[in-house]
Amino acid sequence: MRFSDKALSSGQRFAARVEYHGGHYHGWQAQPHLAVATVQEEVEAALGKVAEAPVSTICAGRTDTGVHGYGQIIHFDAPAARSVKAWTLGANRHLPDNIRLHWVAPVSSEFHARFSALSRRYRYVVLTTPIRSALLEGLVCWYRQPLDLDHMNIAASMLVGEQDFSAFRAAGCQATTPMREVFNCVVEQRGDLVIIDITANAFLHHMVRNIAGSLLAVGSGKQTTDWFSRILRGRDRTVAAETAPASGLYLVEVVYPEVFNLPATPAGPTLLTACL
Repeated sequence: MRFSDKALSSGQRFAARVEYHGGHYHGWQAQPHLAVATVQEEVEAALGKVAEAPVSTICAGRTDTGVHGYGQIIHFDAPAARSVKAWTLGANRHLPDNIRLHWVAPVSSEFHARFSALSRRYRYVVLTTPIRSALLEGLVCWYRQPLDLDHMNIAASMLVGEQDFSAFRAAGCQATTPMREVFNCVVEQRGDLVIIDITANAFLHHMVRNIAGSLLAVGSGKQTTDWFSRILRGRDRTVAAETAPASGLYLVEVVYPEVFNLPATPAGPTLLTACL
């Protein structure tokens, strides 16, 4: 990809795609009182060095500790005149190796990384092998037993539509309503990997990991599809399965109206093609 050298004025709004290994950070959101860094703090510090001034960012989805970003989208208002090339390559020069900006693009002031999004897509990646992988440690959820994908997909199909997702909502969730619309949820096998792919207009806190935990309970035979239906309808988080580990979760893609003309999110790098 070629980046423009033309400096754009101070006050210009930019969008950017951020990729990161969430296992190294205490989630996305800046938390200055913690000793452990967050992704937002690292990104803002890098952009601030390019601007020689503080930069504040807004993201599409505030991922938790250990959750990975592949298609995370942010926006920021430039405090100084800099080119797209300077923002992209300059920020990457100051970022740790486990965080990267893949593009930075000027957008209109109407663009908002969170509120302009039409949908968000997550993937939960499960490695089903007798022995835990050394190379994929921290990048997948390890589950030593085989899974029944037919039953998992029956349960996953129950999630589609606009409904109350209280059964998969974290106790500390601050959303004003548990209503969300799931557009698609499918489970597929790729070698030793089982992929749970889910797209919705938005998600509640821990919603995907809680859904993944209950789908794994169904796939392992510990629970039935009728049980899954009952907990979804019953809206009681305490009777659903445990929250699945953060290591298997990826924010893969955020979709926006075409009017903003953002670059498409490509398929993942070769090593993680099966995951992303």
